[in-house]
Parts: sequence; structure tokens; C-alpha cells
Amino acid sequence: MARPKSFTCTACGAATTKWAGQCDACGAWNTIVEEKPLSAGPPSKALGARRGRAVALTDLATQEVPPPRTRSGLDELDRVLGGGLVPSSAVLVGGDPGIGKSTLLLQGAAHFARAGLKTLYVSGEEASAQVRMRAQRLSLTDAPVKLAAETNLRNILTTLEEEKPQLVVIDSIQTMWADNVESAPGSVAQVRAAAHELTSFAKCHDMSVVLVGHVTKEGQIAGPRVVEHMVDCVLYFEGERGHQFRILRSVKNRFGPADEIGVFEMTGAGLLEVTNPSALFLSERGEPAPGSVVFSGIEGTRPLLVEFQALVAPSSLSQPRRTVVGWDGGRLAMILAVLEARCGIPFAGLDVYLNVAGGMKVSEPAADLAVAAALLSAREDVALPAETVVFGEISLSGALRPVGQSENRLKEAQKLGFTKAIMPVGGKPGGTGGLELTRMGDLTAFVGEVFGAG
Repeated sequence: MARPKSFTCTACGAATTKWAGQCDACGAWNTIVEEKPLSAGPPSKALGARRGRAVALTDLATQEVPPPRTRSGLDELDRVLGGGLVPSSAVLVGGDPGIGKSTLLLQGAAHFARAGLKTLYVSGEEASAQVRMRAQRLSLTDAPVKLAAETNLRNILTTLEEEKPQLVVIDSIQTMWADNVESAPGSVAQVRAAAHELTSFAKCHDMSVVLVGHVTKEGQIAGPRVVEHMVDCVLYFEGERGHQFRILRSVKNRFGPADEIGVFEMTGAGLLEVTNPSALFLSERGEPAPGSVVFSGIEGTRPLLVEFQALVAPSSLSQPRRTVVGWDGGRLAMILAVLEARCGIPFAGLDVYLNVAGGMKVSEPAADLAVAAALLSAREDVALPAETVVFGEISLSGALRPVGQSENRLKEAQKLGFTKAIMPVGGKPGGTGGLELTRMGDLTAFVGEVFGAG
């Protein structure tokens, strides 16, 4: 029986079973090409008499030697990489335009080169002179980094084969062009082919490769998601243009913990490491004010204190505004519904604004109680007691659920001078010293005791 044919759009990657002049998914013309299988028949007939070699098998009890790592000296970068750069690894770094990806990677390349790695920086977006100008501004001209400005993938691979570097930075993968793929640079087919060639080359030649990827307006790395599966580590460089803070976040790491973050501060001399992010995010916090609550969170393995700011005001609109910056808007709607249904505190006819100070983005459910406290504080125009941190998860029934790593959250709060903590009943906190703990079983009890309502 004949094998059915498969066709793919080189612009968006959509698959179809027949050829068409226009792609139904993205509307592009003349982008449908046939994807031929690796073999036209069963393996026994396709491979003929040739036999492959047997694959070595091991069991689950086999002891593996941990991979060696090279530390750059930038502790925040090494932390996100899981302790340093692993040989023959592939790293994908994404971020908004102008956020500082090239600055970060040029600084990282310079530090790895000074640490002893033979490093090559390939720019497909800027000329070598522009990269040198940035290096002069960052005081990196003495670093033994070799530069190249090229977009032809074949030429780049030939250069890598001759130079044999230990680390290569490709800025960016969307500008690479493979001459054996019939589509424009930046298309799905080109990005997939270039990423596959570079990662395969790196694995075969004991070389680490760092790929820079553009992001879409939704914040995802542009191109097929298969690129993120090809690499060993996926990092996102986040931040707001109006803030000097930049956060390097690991969303995938085969050699270390995921969801780890590194915090940097953007200055005229480049990116500076922030060794105590909690103190930095709370540095501009003044006297306690209504709507301001400090949340003790966990990012990866690092405890981090951030400030939630809420504003509740009467609305003249038929549908009041619900504006959120740095948190999930859907979760805010859930908290408002629980407050109204379980505690009898309505927010109808009120505009609600919620912000995480410093440009930080919080995603863990442990922030539920801090958000509820900020909303109630703003609505009742009552400030929480000074030097108080809040954390805990809220269920739809109004119960407060304990969260993980309570001990680390409390230790970080105590280190920064906080004396009180409001948290759910349960958990195993220890070593809190003189920290005064207030445990709550449900949201109604929290509202009644802290705000005198409910």
C-alpha cells in the first residue's frame, strides 16, 4: 500500500495531506512543499542488506559522572545555567527587542573567554564594527573573543570546523540562512533547519552553542516550538523598558533546575549583577500605605520579596476596569469572586488596578493571599501593619492552603528586617527566630482579624 504524502507550509509550519497554492493556516502563497520520508518502504527493504550497529544499553542503576561545568564569573548567569556552562550544550535565549540580549551575551561571552574557553561571536544583525563599539562601551575590548558577521549557515559551519571554538554565540537564529531550504530567512523552515544544523554540529564537535531568538508579541520565541525541544536550555530575558531591572529566567534546563532566575540591573556600563534582589525590589518602598502588601515568593530555588500594589476606585463605566501588570488577570478575577461569594465583600462598580512593583512577574499561586490583602487594604483604605509579609494560596471555597518552602520564605523576610508574617495554617516553618507568625485557616478569618470585617 502506498504511503500517504505529507505537505508542510514553509512559512508557518502547518501540515496538510495535499498540495495547494495557498496555505489555509497563514494565507501565504506558494509555500506548500512536500516532506519526503526518510525511507520509502519498510526498514528491511529500504536499508537492504546493510546492518546498523547495536546500541549500548544500560539500566536505571547505572552511575553517571556529572557533566563538568565552566563558570563565567557572572554569578547570576551561572545560577540560571544550573551552575555553569556544560560542554556540548545548546542554549536558546529569547527576549523582547532592545531588552539587552546582545549586551548580556556579549558580556557572558567575554567572561567565558576570560575563563579559558575559546569563544566565537557570530552576529547576523550587526556588523563587526558595531559589536566592537558595544564592547568598548562595556570595557570588554581586552577579552579574547573572535567576531564574525555572517548569515550564511554553510559558511558559518565551515568556519566553526576550522576554528574549533569551545563556545559560539549566534545572534540571532532568525537571521541565519540555509541555502538548501527554499524559503526566506526567518521563516519556520529556515529557523528549524538552522537550529538543527547548529545543535547537531555542536554535539558532534564538543562545542557549546548559544542561540538568540526573537519573540512574538505574545512573548513566545518566534518560530516552531520544535526549536525549544532541540536545545538543552531555554532562557527568557525579561524586563520593562521603564525599569532598570532585568530578569533572566530559565524555563527549561536539562542540566539544572528550571524556573531559576538571575537578576540584573541595566546601567550605562552594561548589566550589573544584583546579589540581593529582594532588597532592590523593596528599595523604593516608603511608609506603609493602603493597597501596598509585601509578598514572600519563591523563584526557582531563590526566595524573593516583592511588593503588590492595588488601587480600588469608584467606576463610572458599566463594566468596571480590571487592569493587572505582573500577575495573571484570570487569577485576579477568581480572587475577586471568592471575596464576594465567601466573604460578602463586593467589588461591583469599582475599578481595580493591580501592579507588581519593579517590573517583576509573579506566577505562583502562593501570591493569592497577598493579592487579596492588597485589594482589601485599598478598598477599606487601611494599611497593613508595618514590616509584615503575606503569602498563601486561596481555594474557591475560601480556605487558605499552605505553600511549599515556607521556611525559606520566612528566613528571607527576617533577613530583610520584617518582624511579622501572615500565612495559612499548616506547613513546617522552622528557624524563624523572633518572627511573629499569624496563621489563618480561611479567608473569612483573615478579613475579620486583619481588617475587622467579614
